[in-house]
Amino acid sequence: MKLAAAAYKMDFLESWEAYAAKLTGWVGEAAGQGADLLVFPEYGAMELATLAGRATAQDLEASLHAVSERIPEVDALHAELVRKHGVHILAASAPVFDAEIGPRPVNRARLFAPSGAMGQQDKQIMTRFEREDWGVVGGGPLTLFDTALGKIGILICYDSEYPLLARALSEADLLLVPSCTEAAHGYNRVRIGAMARALEQQCVTVMASTVGDCDWSEAVDTNCGMGGIFGPPDTGFPATGVLAEGAMNRPGWTYAELDLDAVARVRKDGVVLNRTHWDEQAGRDRPAILRSLS
Repeated sequence: MKLAAAAYKMDFLESWEAYAAKLTGWVGEAAGQGADLLVFPEYGAMELATLAGRATAQDLEASLHAVSERIPEVDALHAELVRKHGVHILAASAPVFDAEIGPRPVNRARLFAPSGAMGQQDKQIMTRFEREDWGVVGGGPLTLFDTALGKIGILICYDSEYPLLARALSEADLLLVPSCTEAAHGYNRVRIGAMARALEQQCVTVMASTVGDCDWSEAVDTNCGMGGIFGPPDTGFPATGVLAEGAMNRPGWTYAELDLDAVARVRKDGVVLNRTHWDEQAGRDRPAILRSLS
């Protein structure tokens, strides 16, 4: 299969038609290059707030509602595009108000299949900005999606920095990591997390990023990153673990070819077997004994 990870720049949109044309162009470009799975970044949907005007987009609370209200239309457009091109798409995550979860929004990504099926994954652990300033909360549980491309899990940005979340998705062949980080520090935290999860679970991780400045938003005003596709640095994969990566802060797609049999082979007969040996850590989470040598 061919994987595509986006480095996505959000724009101030003059109309819904402008957004539809933009998304159609991005999807058409990747599908034209033979991509089977397209991964958009965390909070890439925040540009939809601009459809309600600059004042709304710049207001933290108002922008949450403006984006959430547009998601049904956005999902219908994604469903149309996956049917047209025969691809799978992880849509850019968005704040979504869900009455079943509570009064505050979750950060939700949606995975679309050409069959017409759609699954959703909410971010599990909130960053300080999300919980202290924005009021975005953790949502529904982790889900493993069984697709025509293999088993897929989703760890949204900060979630990728937590190994036990990835372990809950240990049957996944692919872990998708949509991300939104404002500085190189944040980008590298998520990148290192994505690479570590690929090593531990002996799978492939696909990281998509927002890039560029958005003077119309306090939430996503500055964005730093690039696309990256990573595997375990072991048999059948590059020695660095990097299958492909883009250029920092340059919008566009990063592509990598993947034979999923490589994941099965490295799990069965790699030089090391991190995933298999994971449980040997049992009981090792107790604090180490403190012993004075002074």
